[in-house]
Amino acid sequence: MTGYGRGESSAADAKVVVELKSVNRKQSELVVMLPPDWETLESRIRDSVARVVSRGRCEIRVSLDVPEGQSTGNRINRAAAQAYTREWSEVAAELGLSGAAAQVSLELLARCPGVMQVQTRVVDPEAAWPGTSAALAAALESMDSMRRREGEALERDLEGRLGQIRSALDRVRALAPDVVIRYRQQLAQRLQAAGLEGVTIDDERILRELVVFADRSDISEEIARIDSHFQQYEDCRKSREAVGRKLDFLAQEFHREINTIGSKANDARIAVEVVLMKTELERFREQVQNIE
Repeated sequence: MTGYGRGESSAADAKVVVELKSVNRKQSELVVMLPPDWETLESRIRDSVARVVSRGRCEIRVSLDVPEGQSTGNRINRAAAQAYTREWSEVAAELGLSGAAAQVSLELLARCPGVMQVQTRVVDPEAAWPGTSAALAAALESMDSMRRREGEALERDLEGRLGQIRSALDRVRALAPDVVIRYRQQLAQRLQAAGLEGVTIDDERILRELVVFADRSDISEEIARIDSHFQQYEDCRKSREAVGRKLDFLAQEFHREINTIGSKANDARIAVEVVLMKTELERFREQVQNIE
């Protein structure tokens, strides 16, 4: 899920600023950019963020604002430069660029935020950790608030999609008993049109054919399983844990049952409802990819 958060705090006679930016991605990826010589704090920062962010890409940028008069020159943040280079290379590959068009120049990197840093007096990371932790907590709370708002909007959209699927399923439920009756009528019309003497709709062979058709076109189990999936969705919606992967799996199960209904029903009216359910389910699956 997307979100941005910022927090700041005082630490070791300096101001620590923590910025977080999360974007949608199926897997989890944390990118940490720290002031020089602060690598010892990276694992603690990662652990703190991972407790809140379990899916998607999240960039964590920690910077120091040291009072005037304590600057000692400029420095290149190699970790930031490497991160930008990887990102630009991925973009070039996605766009099919190669050669000079795909090269990342030093001039471009120098303009990227956080690559060129003012070299200041060394701030002991351990002494600055309490303030850094406070700034990180504030940034996480700010980002999480934005993500919750997005989550509420996504929930409304998912509810609407499932509402459409539920309505279509109710129509299928009402049509299902009529499928065998219509097939029986079609057989009777064919027998009459063929003019076969001594063969009626009540003939044993015809009745066996009707029984086989009824068994083959029975979709009651699929309907019951979809009803169960609706309840599983409700359980996920009420859960306080991360449910993105569960919903992704649930969407696959919806798709399996809807496909089976489409292949078994042998009824044009039900086929129309199956197309509608598939369309709404595809939009549901797209939105689920954005949920943590």
